[in-house]
Amino acid sequence: MMYRSGWGKKVGQEIALAIYLRRNFFNRILLNAFPSTNINRLPKNDWKQHLLKTNVRLQWDPDHDPFGKPLERRAIQLGLRNEFLVPFKGEGILKIEDISDYVSEQWHLLKSGELNKLSVPKEDIYPVNSELRKIIYM
Repeated sequence: MMYRSGWGKKVGQEIALAIYLRRNFFNRILLNAFPSTNINRLPKNDWKQHLLKTNVRLQWDPDHDPFGKPLERRAIQLGLRNEFLVPFKGEGILKIEDISDYVSEQWHLLKSGELNKLSVPKEDIYPVNSELRKIIYM
């Protein structure tokens, strides 16, 4: 997702943080997610009212390659507000790392064409039960 911040070069987005969340907090976020588009085809006014009240907005966007080109797979985006920001004061977080220097190093590798040296995070499949799959529209 570094391309979205211009690899830390966009004004106001020069700092990149890696935030490690507790699994139970992340699951609670997912359980309370509501789509930012009306994919469940509710009556428009009902959907808008629910969207205004929700504290977790869910959106599935295309994932992107290091150059920002959209890929076929989708990436979840979650917008948090109100009660879901409270755990960011401590209990929902395991640790926070400033990875700005790392992002800058990766950007330099990208710009110099050294794609074989790019370091990408290890990804694991996140276990999602059938109830949660319905909630997050998987």
